[in-house]
Amino acid sequence: MKLRIITPLAVVVDVDGVVALRAEDSSGSFGILPRHADFLTSLAISVVSWKCTEGTSRYCAVRRGVLSVTGGQDIAVATREAVIGDDLATLEDTVLARFRADIETERTERVESTRLQLAAIRQIMRHLQSDGRQGSGIFA
Repeated sequence: MKLRIITPLAVVVDVDGVVALRAEDSSGSFGILPRHADFLTSLAISVVSWKCTEGTSRYCAVRRGVLSVTGGQDIAVATREAVIGDDLATLEDTVLARFRADIETERTERVESTRLQLAAIRQIMRHLQSDGRQGSGIFA
């Protein structure tokens, strides 16, 4: 099988001769073997692992993404961020922890941004309401 893992900035993995692949989505871990049915799933923050024809195993930590299998031979993973490595323990300990921390930071920043937007809207509404009561608004 052919495997491609791509990010918006680079092709991280482009390899032929994959005989098995393991990945993880929201329902859990799953495997892909040659002649797999066409398949599409959303990946969780996890490590994608695959075995090549020469018997070597390779790993790539992904920060979520989409995995597709077409024609039973082509596997494509599109993700925001990917880090390839030979040591599974290192990827799981360091890279996945960083990905999860980044997600939490983004979530916190999104909450703070929403709070600022709501505060600005409230301030605008107070200003508009006070202008309407005094009759000194723009259209009065």
